[in-house]
Amino acid sequence: MTEAYELGDRRRLNSVAQEALKRYGLPPDATADLINLSENATYLVTANNTRTVLRIHRAQYNTQMEIASELAWIDALRTETEIRTPEVIPAADGSRVIMAGAACSDPRPCVMFEFCPGTEPAQNDTILRSFERLGLLAARMHNHAQHWNAPRWFVRRTWDYDTTIGARPCWGNWGAGMEVGWSERKLLDRLCGRIATRLHEYGKPAARFGLVHADMRLANLLFDGPSTTYVIDFDDCGYSWYLYDLASALTLLEDRSDVGALIESWLRGYRRARALSAADLEMIPTLVLLRRLLIVAWIGSHPDTEIAVTEGPAHTRTTCDLAERYLGGALSWT
Repeated sequence: MTEAYELGDRRRLNSVAQEALKRYGLPPDATADLINLSENATYLVTANNTRTVLRIHRAQYNTQMEIASELAWIDALRTETEIRTPEVIPAADGSRVIMAGAACSDPRPCVMFEFCPGTEPAQNDTILRSFERLGLLAARMHNHAQHWNAPRWFVRRTWDYDTTIGARPCWGNWGAGMEVGWSERKLLDRLCGRIATRLHEYGKPAARFGLVHADMRLANLLFDGPSTTYVIDFDDCGYSWYLYDLASALTLLEDRSDVGALIESWLRGYRRARALSAADLEMIPTLVLLRRLLIVAWIGSHPDTEIAVTEGPAHTRTTCDLAERYLGGALSWT
């Protein structure tokens, strides 16, 4: 999801990037080219004929300790499993997370990663195979998370009812979403009540709730040939229901005519490495609507972004359509 940045913002980010390059001990002729502006800014760094990736974090989202925790899981996945994740490159003083931008009064946490080859999977006739691979990767990550002995200082946010669409929403109040009027609020209030009840009944036992990627969409995979896949962008990783990773995979795809086939493909891949119960399968619509309403809130708090401008009102309308089907017991994909 793309953040809106004015020219002045881009200049400040470029200044942060240049300061960061010095902290990494790179030569004066090193270049940093902006390749993606989302919630974070991502730069392709070239120095000594070697490419790396610099991530400049958004302000006031994750603390340095939370970012260090993210990196600890990335390291563990790469070294303890078959999952490919980018290696973290320390700064000249050995720091894995640095603060840069003091010169422009806009200090930001920064992390340098190795450059991973590959391309984002296309959303075309190969999407079903991509979703199967996505499900398999998610299962392997969940297996690791369930048994991983995380460092004592490890801290990441929680994505549950209260922190997504409840009393303490991380991304804002869904009631401030685009075109959420009186009738929409009444309907979506009912939806929230049903979601809260179902999540409470489902509970948070260790087999269902743990450390997840939380934004495991095709956009956060890199396919390097037929068998090598890199998982990137763990910025939102935290504690949630394991099947929340399926809901996040379906972000902005929930109203596709083939959404049922996408879910079945994801589940087919997932079951190759991890079992699911009937109760798990029954929760899929609930978690999909939880994620869907969370995105309504995100769009409402980012009204100038490209996604808000192009899809904001339609996203709310479709969310209401799905809510009516869900509340009427007519939303089932498995």
